[in-house]
Amino acid sequence: MADTESPAPRSRVTRGVAVASAAAVAGVAVVRQRKTRALRDANDLLDGPGPIGATGRTRRSLITARAAGRAGSGWAMHRARRTFADAERREELDLEHQIRTATEVAETLGNLKGAMMKLGQMASFLHQGMPEPVRDALAQLQQDAPPMAPELAAGVVEAELGKPPHELFDQWDPVPIASASIGQVHRAVTHDGRAVAVKVQYPGVDKAIRGDLDNAGLLFGAMKAMFPGLDPKPLVAELRERISEELDYRIEADNQKLFADYYRGHPFIHVPEVVDELSTGRVLTTELATGARFAEVKTWPKDQRDLAAETIYRFVFGSLYRIGAFNGDPHPGNYLFGPDGRVTFLDYGLVKRFTDDDMHLFERMLRAMVMDRDLVAYRRIIEEIGLLRPNPAFTDEQVGDYFGHFYAFVMEDEEVEITEEYASETVGMFFDTSGVHGEIMKAANVPAPFVIIQRINLGIYALLGELGAVGNWRRIADELWPWVDAPASTELGRLEARWRATHHPR
Repeated sequence: MADTESPAPRSRVTRGVAVASAAAVAGVAVVRQRKTRALRDANDLLDGPGPIGATGRTRRSLITARAAGRAGSGWAMHRARRTFADAERREELDLEHQIRTATEVAETLGNLKGAMMKLGQMASFLHQGMPEPVRDALAQLQQDAPPMAPELAAGVVEAELGKPPHELFDQWDPVPIASASIGQVHRAVTHDGRAVAVKVQYPGVDKAIRGDLDNAGLLFGAMKAMFPGLDPKPLVAELRERISEELDYRIEADNQKLFADYYRGHPFIHVPEVVDELSTGRVLTTELATGARFAEVKTWPKDQRDLAAETIYRFVFGSLYRIGAFNGDPHPGNYLFGPDGRVTFLDYGLVKRFTDDDMHLFERMLRAMVMDRDLVAYRRIIEEIGLLRPNPAFTDEQVGDYFGHFYAFVMEDEEVEITEEYASETVGMFFDTSGVHGEIMKAANVPAPFVIIQRINLGIYALLGELGAVGNWRRIADELWPWVDAPASTELGRLEARWRATHHPR
């Protein structure tokens, strides 16, 4: 069995902490410039007394400015402490400072919600190979955020659906069962006896997120200094469009119905049904699903963890190649697990639909790198599409060595374990320009079709790494790639093949 594990020296661990902390701190710093504007217009408050409304635009800006101020003063103190320290003590001090920064930023972003919390959640996936205190700090952003007041949630439901929850539903639980960056979820029972989950958008979160998105260009402009090959315009435009779509639950409902329609009756992939008559732009009602959470699954026996991992893999890449859509939010809270490999997939706010041209491009890249092992052809393709800026200083082998890492677990017909170390190294291949591939990374770009793909790839690697997933991913991929369409190679694959024969015959 091949193993993607590699040693994680302390220097790389320290760089990893710095990457996660810097990514989160950058999110805070981006918002800091709103302080002056907000103070000039103290009346421009977000409506309502909830977690968004209570802070208002003014307090929201003050919170982030205060956090940035703490980070700055903390850095000054840290520099003073390390001035006369030896090399080993400096590394210890650096680690302590990064742990404190990660903790403070996690707390700040968790309270702010909106796009900045989403940025923090993305940073939280960079924790592989880090010390336990940093894991704990960033893991806060993968859990439920502080909820809004019950009266506020009820007010949103009444404003959207015309009646208060206790009239619309036979039963309504005012205490949310989950809360996240844009809304929170309440358990309810309809008058005809259906158990449902009702997602209610935070009042004013649309204004908060649009304000964050207005500043996104500043963040990516700063990133361009680190990655000269990066063109931030299409990156910002793609993220702005995708995140803006999340604010309209009608779009999310349409996305969810696309997946639910395709996977209806599937033996181990479950997508909850949408209840249209109880859904609007700010309220989304769906079938209530149950199952174990990701943290619990990590404690399960290895065979059950491998089944869960295979289901996630089949859902992600099966959806891409069979319906041309990617659910781009691989957050641990968006999965509910059964011990037999069954997984319920939640949250379809961030979905990317790909064109036929996009799908053909992905096929060309996979054929060149994985099937033909033609590095010249692969390099030509990625330079054509702007994924890599042409540079004669790089050899084809160097380009192949860098980009080939992201295909490592499907390169050979053999079992491969996706470890946390591999996931951490994969993240480092994107962000750590001090490594052996630093110059290639500086010439790399992220064209629009790849923004969400890279987002979910990093998230999936992280999740499968935490599960220690083992599988012959190449054989499973051969089943999912339509230009191969290989026979089933696992028991889950055989179950899926029988389902496809009846539900989606060729």
